[in-house]
Amino acid sequence: MRFKPSILPQERPDMGNEMRPFQRLQHAFAASIRDPENNPQPKGLPAQRIQIYRQLVYSNLESFLARGFPVLKATLGSEAWPALIRDFLRDHHCKTPYLFEIGEEFLRYLQDERAENKNDPAFLLELAHYEWVELALEIAEAEPPAESDRLLNDPLSQTIHLSDLAWPLVYEFPVHQIGPRFQPQYPPAEPCFLLVYRDRDDQVKFLEIGSNVYWLLEALRTKGPMEAAAALPKTATSSKSAEQRASTSRNRRLLADLAQRAIIGAL
Repeated sequence: MRFKPSILPQERPDMGNEMRPFQRLQHAFAASIRDPENNPQPKGLPAQRIQIYRQLVYSNLESFLARGFPVLKATLGSEAWPALIRDFLRDHHCKTPYLFEIGEEFLRYLQDERAENKNDPAFLLELAHYEWVELALEIAEAEPPAESDRLLNDPLSQTIHLSDLAWPLVYEFPVHQIGPRFQPQYPPAEPCFLLVYRDRDDQVKFLEIGSNVYWLLEALRTKGPMEAAAALPKTATSSKSAEQRASTSRNRRLLADLAQRAIIGAL
């Protein structure tokens, strides 16, 4: 699964010259709140009151994003993080009325709207997406696959499918390791394969996986339910050699483990 957000904010409507006087005042007031350096406060409004609104809007936005992106905040530090939030407030026009969707709009801003900034780390977007995934899975309305004894006991004979709450992800940077003490400037030679999923106890969990597991889960995600033998073409159903028996045993354990974690289910 690519790390790009799946829901895109709509374009902001152009109000042009159709605004009425009170709408122009509202527009000027909002512009002064969002970008006080380039938009003077409207005439007739007390400067102290304007400043209170500016602080309230920034504080509420910063507090919400800090809860959703705590590692990003800690990694950027006390100067870069506030500057990023103020840039987002100034440059991005959110359309959603729901607080929990602001995180996705923040991702869209980082991905498509943010101007190149030499102070931004190369992993900025990937780390932000990695943290956003947790909230996205927490609020997702889907349910994990039901427990299946036959999948646990005889996984290679089943038709399997990927849970809607299991997201195989690939990043250039090892985002699960990044923090204030580890901030790589360049991605390693090999990509980072991760799995984020919500289990039957509604707990969001993270796993570092190998490329073979990633491609198995990605095939299930893109192609839909598959027979285990087709999903694992190297699996030998008849044990003709020690190598085949070892491969079959590994694949059986892998599928049983994925099923126990509610990552895959059986039809």
